Amino acid sequence: MARNARYDRQVALEKAMNLFWERGYNGASMKQIEQALDMRPGSIYATFGNKDGLFGEALAAYAQQGGVDLQEHLAGFASVLDGLQSYLRHVARRSSPEEVSPSRACMIVKTLLEASNTNTAIADQANAILGVIEQSLTDLLEQAKTRGELMPDTNCARLARLLQAQLIGLRSFAQRDISAEKVRELADDMAAILDYYRARH
Repeated sequence: MARNARYDRQVALEKAMNLFWERGYNGASMKQIEQALDMRPGSIYATFGNKDGLFGEALAAYAQQGGVDLQEHLAGFASVLDGLQSYLRHVARRSSPEEVSPSRACMIVKTLLEASNTNTAIADQANAILGVIEQSLTDLLEQAKTRGELMPDTNCARLARLLQAQLIGLRSFAQRDISAEKVRELADDMAAILDYYRARH
């Protein structure tokens, strides 16, 4: 029974993540949450505490899913830099209008924009997650630098911020009414910027 309970909770959390990703915190009413999760209000509160608790877990689940996606993608490359360039193109493909997803824009960034002036706790969580992602990118770039893939004087923390801004911008740009081809071209241009930092052997 416990295994089923954990499974049901995970399924409910994934459904909540998709609803919040599409509609945002304020845009998802409790009635919509109940319908999406197929749960009664009492069960939702017993399982997740309240709407804030549910949203916080959904946002954390989204961030974890994104981290796993990045690591799995990089695992297919011997070069960290090649993997990151390919990941930009991967994000472009995943963000194209042809893909079926709740939103092409990043849920974390959408949350930060929505909650900055309305819900400090949620905005703080989004900020913290982005900080963790930035540090993860910094660590990857430091690894690339140690391997001799990047120029020795590369400031990896600064380059990580640029890469994070590129990923945020790419997903946001894809939200426009624009062709998938143009989104892919933008990803190619962004990937080419990383070549500027590549070590010359």
